[in-house]
Amino acid sequence: MSQGRRTVNSPYGAPWCPRLTRMPGPSMFHPQRRARRGAALTLVFAGVLATGAAAGSWSPDGRGGQDGRKAPEARAASRTAARPADRAVAGDERPGDGAGTPVDRGEVEAAAARAVEDGKSGSEAAAEVVGRSGDRWSAVYSAREYEGLERALNGTYIGVGLSARRAAGGRTEVDSVRPGSPAGRAGLRPGDRLRSVDGTPVDGRPVTEVVARLRGDTAARPGAGTPVRIGVERAGRSWERTLYRARLATESVTVERLAGDGGAGAAAVRIKVGSFTRGTGEQVRAAAAQALPGEGILLDLRGNSGGLVDEAVTAASAFLDGGLVATYDVHGRQRALEARTGGATALPLVVLVDGGTMSAAELLAGALQDRGRAVVAGSRTFGKGSVQMPSRLADGSVAELTVGHYRTPAGRVVDGRGIAPDLVVRGDAEERARTVLSGLGGGS
Repeated sequence: MSQGRRTVNSPYGAPWCPRLTRMPGPSMFHPQRRARRGAALTLVFAGVLATGAAAGSWSPDGRGGQDGRKAPEARAASRTAARPADRAVAGDERPGDGAGTPVDRGEVEAAAARAVEDGKSGSEAAAEVVGRSGDRWSAVYSAREYEGLERALNGTYIGVGLSARRAAGGRTEVDSVRPGSPAGRAGLRPGDRLRSVDGTPVDGRPVTEVVARLRGDTAARPGAGTPVRIGVERAGRSWERTLYRARLATESVTVERLAGDGGAGAAAVRIKVGSFTRGTGEQVRAAAAQALPGEGILLDLRGNSGGLVDEAVTAASAFLDGGLVATYDVHGRQRALEARTGGATALPLVVLVDGGTMSAAELLAGALQDRGRAVVAGSRTFGKGSVQMPSRLADGSVAELTVGHYRTPAGRVVDGRGIAPDLVVRGDAEERARTVLSGLGGGS
């Protein structure tokens, strides 16, 4: 592995996002295309890249609900009324709050069917039923929204290549710009203020809504090549520019070799996992396999809002020699998720987490902690450990409803509680983690 940072390419293309696959168990985000019940279980740990988590209810240091919330364009996606974006990122909600009352799937499906028969919106009717339950992890997506989420699972999205954050006074600012993207070619920079999108002022609006407009989720005909006009302000100068959306690939795993500093800082391979999309688990395995003798591993799950559960299990297999990763229940029936054998069990390992670590990422951190395989450092994770099952409604929209919860190998409940780190660290988390690696034998 060459010195410096690179992106690990997945055999499926650049991946990204949370949800569950067609495996006979759970997955992290949204279900594969399906109309039959039970075909794909979804552990929407992430609450999803598609919602406020990824959309910016917390910043990388784990502080949520304040100025500084971020919405990566590659992750954000609007939802139908069931859970408004501003509620999903509300700062006064404690992690795990809002479990509410389990939603009756039959009631949701019946409400949608009646609405369609009456010539009304089935998704809106279903969203009303879900909204009354108070379960913030159950949600209703329009067919178009759901299609976008599935695209994200495959590592692509339609957008202009920027992420936004909430700044002081309700303003929206550019947080980062992807090189070579429409936003990058237009000269946008981090710190630029976004004033409007297609003529609509964005001050005071939820960051998720702003990003959804940039992506075209609210447009009549979204897609690559469609225009979006944005108003920008920089250093007191304002202007407007028309960008043309493009199909962009996401990067879920980046790898960087960190040289030892001759002191407490151990030589290490830093594996940053942004989300668990198709192929992410194998990317983590490949990166871990390239660690040199004497190097430790920093597995950085900070800000990771989840993804496909089977990808998180594959990632766990990179560091375990088989055994239990998690258990989960569906309507009271217990099932187990197990790692493959042959992982690198001798490599010193520290896992970095924060308040933005969710769902499948919490499953992975909890497994490595309970199995005694890693030291977990940082701050308490978000606490998203519920299981959702998708169901296609009469108008083609999709309802994802909570059906159960998962536990760590030691039987700990994550939902509403999160994973408590072995070492609480703020600010200099990576530096402290490297010191811990030295004590574990890394970098020697």
